[in-house]
Amino acid sequence: EVRATRRCFGHDTICIGDKRPESRPARPPPSMNAPTIPSLELPFAAPPAPGETIRVAPGIRWLRMPLPFALDHVNLWLCDDDARVAIVDTGLADDATRREWHLHFERAIAQRRVDAIVATHYHPDHVGNAAWLAEHFGVPVTMTYAELLHARGVQRDDAPMGVAAYAAFFATHGLAPADVDALVARGNAYRRVVPALPSTFLRIVDGDEIDLAGTRFRVIVGHGHSPEHAALYAATPGVLIAGDMLLPRISTNVGVTPGEPDADPVARFLDSLARFEHLPPDTLVLPSHGLPFRGIALRVAALRAHHAARLAELEAFVRASPRPVSAADALPVLFRRALDLQQRFFAMGEAIAHLNHLWRHRRLARVVDAAAIRFEAPS
Repeated sequence: EVRATRRCFGHDTICIGDKRPESRPARPPPSMNAPTIPSLELPFAAPPAPGETIRVAPGIRWLRMPLPFALDHVNLWLCDDDARVAIVDTGLADDATRREWHLHFERAIAQRRVDAIVATHYHPDHVGNAAWLAEHFGVPVTMTYAELLHARGVQRDDAPMGVAAYAAFFATHGLAPADVDALVARGNAYRRVVPALPSTFLRIVDGDEIDLAGTRFRVIVGHGHSPEHAALYAATPGVLIAGDMLLPRISTNVGVTPGEPDADPVARFLDSLARFEHLPPDTLVLPSHGLPFRGIALRVAALRAHHAARLAELEAFVRASPRPVSAADALPVLFRRALDLQQRFFAMGEAIAHLNHLWRHRRLARVVDAAAIRFEAPS
């Protein structure tokens, strides 16, 4: 006899006789990819070549750094005038990226003074070289407080942000033992590409205005993808440096972490989108992945529709299942394509996030016992 706690919309009841479901075979339904919206305007047909930049607006240049993942690049931005340069996001701290940076030191930056380094959020492709660049140029890193604190916790492997916490959390949500073992064996992958973080920084908060080499930006904080993600909007020249909050093709990863296991980051992300959709329609969006685009309201509407469709499909899958469903069971519902190990870890956080959203909105019930967390149709 297994005693399990069934959490129905935040209230606990005791149920008898629940057993963990057998793993079910993968089936191929939809991906979390959100397709390009044909109505988006893409003013640039191709990204800059390695070591080169493209001027996307007065005072703003686009450069691209490599990533050793399926998502193989990150876009970074240089704000500049005749005498100064400000760097927005920094890439991974690996040899390939630093070779690219040395080319930009000679070409795009040249003899001008770097007087600001901004990290939009804590993810390694954004903050990886922040401390290295800050030391090289002798300037502080500018970022939000929650992002720096979270980066420090992950980099130091502090509970509940460390590898052991993630392994235990994902195991509870049904991740296969072999994948859990692989996560543990991989160790702290974050630290390998973020070897150092700034010991001091300049803090920004939502609504702050900052000058980056003569361009005035307003900070727009978003949630769901990371704790306190800072996008930067400049009314002149009409540009939004969106970080990972708005991407032209793929949907931003929105995941649950072990330290906040009952969180609903999907709701936080969708709420945050409202902060962007009323920007002027001709705003040029500069995303961290993909090509710059115009059509911000269309993209926000498409992302809302995308998440609504995925939530509906996930709800139908759980309600049709004869047994309670784990997040691992839900992966093939949310992701049509085959996932490598790195992608499976992101996918687990995303699946938990969508299941938590359905649970918190009373569309599903949650079943918790000593061994597993699963979801089922509400009684």
